[in-house]
Amino acid sequence: MAALRRRQRPYSSAPGQPGAVFESTHLMGIHSDQWIRQMASEHGMIEPFAAEQVRAAEDGSRVISYGVSSYGYDLRVSDEFKVFTNVFNSMVDPKGFAEDSFVNVTADECIVPPNSFALARSVEYFRIPRHVLTVCLGKSTYARCGIIVNVTPFEPEWEGHVTLEISNTTPLPAKIYANEGLAQVLFFEAEEICETSYADRGGKYQGQKGITIPRM
Repeated sequence: MAALRRRQRPYSSAPGQPGAVFESTHLMGIHSDQWIRQMASEHGMIEPFAAEQVRAAEDGSRVISYGVSSYGYDLRVSDEFKVFTNVFNSMVDPKGFAEDSFVNVTADECIVPPNSFALARSVEYFRIPRHVLTVCLGKSTYARCGIIVNVTPFEPEWEGHVTLEISNTTPLPAKIYANEGLAQVLFFEAEEICETSYADRGGKYQGQKGITIPRM
């Protein structure tokens, strides 16, 4: 959600006269489809890039939409998945996450067990500008089925494939479609350039490729 800010702006009731100062509250900038297309074409912000909303495959079959929307970009999920299993471990520890907690799946469709989750990655590789922070939200098509997508914000100057956490909150198995839309990315421009970016501090997920499990 865009943060509100208050700015003092001059106001004059007649041209050429000194203006009084009043306060107005308005939204910080969210970038439009035009800016997203420009940044993708000129700076490689999103690769590969779909410049329009894609709702059908080449054979005409319907897909869960992806590509540029009015004020965002709908990313695709790749065909690589790590499906959680509790066969080999009795506890989930963020400081010592065991790789054998997952079963690797490469397929056009992935089945997530009831009340469980899977990790996946975006098809797209993102490069975030220094003055931009993103928020990523799951698409409503999945949310209305009880399938929730969790992604942390993409920080200034972060780059990489997006690791996606897909939670099946239902008591039934849930199907995820590879190479189709999964989540929408919104791009917010900051009022000031940050002093230290994600790249400056050497973030542990910088440049990640493929699915990246928790790191310490």
